[in-house]
Amino acid sequence: MEASAMNLETQLNTAKETPLFYKVFGLAGAGIMLDAADVYIAGAINGAITSSGFASIQQGSMFLSSGFLGLFLGSLLAGYIGDFYGRKKSYQYNLLLFGVFTLLSTFAPNIIILTIFRFLAATGLGAEIVTSYAIVNEFAPIKRRGHWSGMTAIVANSGAPITLLIATFMIPKFGWRSMFLLIGILALILWFARRHFPESPRWLLSKGRTEEANAIIKQLTTRGLYEEGELQDKNEIISHISFAKGLFIAIIAVSATLLCQYTFTTWVPTLLLKRGISIVSSIGFSAIMMIGAPIGSAIGAGLVDRAGRKKVIIPGFIAVALLGIAYAYETTTLGIIINGFLLTVTLYILVATVVSIYTNELFETSHRFRGAGIANGISKLLNVLMPTLVAFIITSSSPSFLYYGIAAIAIVAAIIIAFFGPETDQKAIK
Repeated sequence: MEASAMNLETQLNTAKETPLFYKVFGLAGAGIMLDAADVYIAGAINGAITSSGFASIQQGSMFLSSGFLGLFLGSLLAGYIGDFYGRKKSYQYNLLLFGVFTLLSTFAPNIIILTIFRFLAATGLGAEIVTSYAIVNEFAPIKRRGHWSGMTAIVANSGAPITLLIATFMIPKFGWRSMFLLIGILALILWFARRHFPESPRWLLSKGRTEEANAIIKQLTTRGLYEEGELQDKNEIISHISFAKGLFIAIIAVSATLLCQYTFTTWVPTLLLKRGISIVSSIGFSAIMMIGAPIGSAIGAGLVDRAGRKKVIIPGFIAVALLGIAYAYETTTLGIIINGFLLTVTLYILVATVVSIYTNELFETSHRFRGAGIANGISKLLNVLMPTLVAFIITSSSPSFLYYGIAAIAIVAAIIIAFFGPETDQKAIK
């Protein structure tokens, strides 16, 4: 039985892409696109509700914090459900919870109710970033794992500029509630489309359910296998990484990436409003900057299998630090847009490599969802505190301190990954 399982895992590691794989990729990409769209539209909505008087700056920060707190809880729950009860079960209910409470947010009568609905919706959404990236990672062949995980990041982060462009027209004309209505309906449509999503064969093999895994692997190998030479002789298994070490590296890498990313992108519309730029222009400028999201993801996806994980991640953090400091000194509108665009590109190179690929490769199948869930959850918990800190800085000090903080976080992460992080490039995952 053990030999049979090893043979099946070898087939899975070397399988060429099939229609079932493309289905998995498409549904996972659509889910994570909604995740990205929702996180960034929250920044635009926050700008709208604070500028209209529906909420104060402090209440707006609580609105954002409630979303990150929900993402934290959802990430942890997804990790444990996915490892103990299956990837499919973890994947089934999160979008339903997110979709229902996002729709209800459309009708929230005050900021308190809106904040509660935001927390509950984000709890469902928190599972998405854990499950989508890990699912693609587990279904993809070794040779193309970095490529497909990076492609998932490209699809996901295309949602940010698209949604912000839509918000540029919808929020001024129909109000911020229209965005909750749109995203909630899309989430429920996707939930229905994913009702026949396949279970991860790697998880089935880890639980000794060889026959069920075999049935899925047969569908994943209908186009044959990559030859050994095509794998560039990198078919060794990642070894000697304890769960504790993998978790430490994952927490540092993911937390640094998402703290920098969310702090910058979530507060851009509000910071632009503070500079006297109108709500329409501020969301529009944010949308232009966020075009850098899919571009950065594409660059990360293109480099990660060629150069290796660490050779992309470490320079990426250093570039974020330099661009963050430069952004703090921008005074012209054109400079703000150009530098913000470049910073966004660099941040999403990191998202495409750290969050979608590197984190999941640090863990074995038996505890991959827990490792990724805890790492993502802690990053969300840290982001719970950030809106309050940002609101304090905006109201009592200079926004430049935000960008100094981004630079400091990025440099610390680069140093830790350089000295302690393993290279996982194109190696088989257990």
